Amino acid sequence: MSAVLPPPPESQPSAATPLRLSTVILPVHRWSAEGRLHWERAEELGFHTAYTYDHLSWRSFRNGPWYGAIPTLTAAATATTRLRLGTLVTSPNFRHPVTLAKELITLDDISDGRVTLGIGSGGTGFDATALGQDAWSPRERADRFAEFVRLLDRLLSEGGPGGVSYTGDYYSAHEVRNVPGCVQRPRLPFAVAATGPRGMRLAARHGQAWVTTGDPAAAEAGPRAAQRALARQVDQLSAICEEAGREPSALGKILLTGFTPHRPLESVDAFVELAGGAMAAGFTELVVHWPVPDSVFAADQQVFERIVTDGLPQLAS
Repeated sequence: MSAVLPPPPESQPSAATPLRLSTVILPVHRWSAEGRLHWERAEELGFHTAYTYDHLSWRSFRNGPWYGAIPTLTAAATATTRLRLGTLVTSPNFRHPVTLAKELITLDDISDGRVTLGIGSGGTGFDATALGQDAWSPRERADRFAEFVRLLDRLLSEGGPGGVSYTGDYYSAHEVRNVPGCVQRPRLPFAVAATGPRGMRLAARHGQAWVTTGDPAAAEAGPRAAQRALARQVDQLSAICEEAGREPSALGKILLTGFTPHRPLESVDAFVELAGGAMAAGFTELVVHWPVPDSVFAADQQVFERIVTDGLPQLAS
C-alpha cells in the first residue's frame, strides 16, 4: 500500500481566492454543436475546474444523449489551456483499475497535467447492472471501492518498467507497465467522494481532496439543517485525518451542490449565502452544475455567469 501523498499546490485556494469555484458540464451535448463551446466558456469565465459525470447514463437523462466521460475530457483538454478537468465521479461500477489507469495517464499527458480524478463507490442505478451483473450490496460496493482505489493508486504512481502485479479479492493486475506515468507527480490527484467513515478513511489515506453532496438524511430538513450536517461531515473528516496522521487542512474539501435544499443558482445572493456557509464550514471548493434547459439542472445562464463574475469576488471582500 502506498504512503499518503501530499496535496498538489492547486488543491488549496489562495489567500486572495478563499474558495475555488468549479462547475460540472454534463456530457449531453454534441461536441461540434454546443459541447466545445461550454468548455471554452468555462475557461473564459475563470472556473477552477470543469468536471463531468462518469456514467453510462444518469437518472432523468437516461433516454437522451449521453457521451463518454474520458473522450469528452480529452476533447476538452484540446479546446482549453488553463482550465483543470476532471470526473465527478468515476466508480468501479463499470471501470477496472488497469484500463482506467492507462486512459488517465493518456488524458493527463494530453492536458499537460490538468486532470483530477473524482472517484466514488458507485450506486445501484443503471451503471450497476449495465454489464449484466446484479447490483452489489452496500458492503461489497465499499469493499470493491477500497481495493479499487488502492490498486489504482499503485498503477498511476508505480507503473514503471518493473510493472505492477496484484491479486486481490476483486481486481488483479499482472506486470502492468504505465510508462512514462502521469505528468503530475507522483500521480494525478484523487478527489475521493465519501459520506461515511470508511470512505473518509480512504480519502485521508489516498486523496488530495474529499467530495461530498451533503448528508442525505438532512436533505429534507431545510437549508439550515443541511448546513449543520455539512459542518458535521467536515468535523468527522478532520477527526479521521488526525487519526490517520494527516493534517486535516492538507486535504481539499469539495462540495458538489444541487443535492441539498440550497438553490445557489437562483441568484447571486443565494450563491453568496451558500458559499459563505461552505467556507465557514471549511470547504475549499464549491461545484455548481452548468445549466441544462428542461432538466433538474435548469437555470438562467446569465445568472449563472454572474455568479462567477459578481458573486465569487464578494467572498474575498
